[in-house]
Amino acid sequence: MRVLLFPASVLYILLSSLFSPLYAADDWYRPPVSVTWQWQLDGVVNEDYDVDLYDIDLFDSPVELIQRLQASGKKVICYFSAGSYEDWRPDAANFAAKDLGKTLSGWDNERWLDIRSSQVRDVMIRRLDLAVSKGCDGVEPDNVDSYRTNTGFSFRANDQLDYNRFLAAQAHARGLAIGLKNDPDQARALSSDFDFAITEQCFEYSECRSYSSFIKAGKPVLNAEYRRIYVDDEAERNSVCKQSERLQFSTLVLPKALDDKFRMSCLP
Repeated sequence: MRVLLFPASVLYILLSSLFSPLYAADDWYRPPVSVTWQWQLDGVVNEDYDVDLYDIDLFDSPVELIQRLQASGKKVICYFSAGSYEDWRPDAANFAAKDLGKTLSGWDNERWLDIRSSQVRDVMIRRLDLAVSKGCDGVEPDNVDSYRTNTGFSFRANDQLDYNRFLAAQAHARGLAIGLKNDPDQARALSSDFDFAITEQCFEYSECRSYSSFIKAGKPVLNAEYRRIYVDDEAERNSVCKQSERLQFSTLVLPKALDDKFRMSCLP
């Protein structure tokens, strides 16, 4: 849910239309609980962090960036929105008007998608193919908890479970790892389908324990906190990091824009 100022990659159309994948079953990246990570979705990606995993934008990240990160020993997770229409994306015209719902609160150029639509799912399949063609090790599909909000559609929890499992199955069929993003109420039910979880502000919103099933399954929980007090007050930051350590989470304190203006990690 963000506005990017960078032009969309012109490679998208060529890569997604020409790519003819061959996939190996059960052959994808499975990050350990102790994984270290960096998350940057805006701005020129800082490649200098000594971490195991980078999470970057699928469309805006050139193949050369992904290859450089991998050559330095890092795994690359590629972000895209699976639950919202973003009007600046190069494949935006592939969505049907009937599948566009209400505008996302705070994000005027995004609209909720009808996740039950076969056309929406076809677009997501092509995005997963793009991730494979670019060499991503995994994906982070965003906005996969739309059943909890007023989208303009009549979603139920089971519709969301079905869609999220569809995404996971399609990612795995392509040899991609996949993370569950911000869906705390369904985390337990989906922990066997996904390889890791990404959550925002789970300490701030008291949602962290919802993801304990991932840790129990040997899968990491990557958490980002945005409260300014964690930046300005070392005692507050140490407190949240101690909580994160007890839960075995990989927690970062980041700017909400995810533009690498600063980064504080609870892991060494």
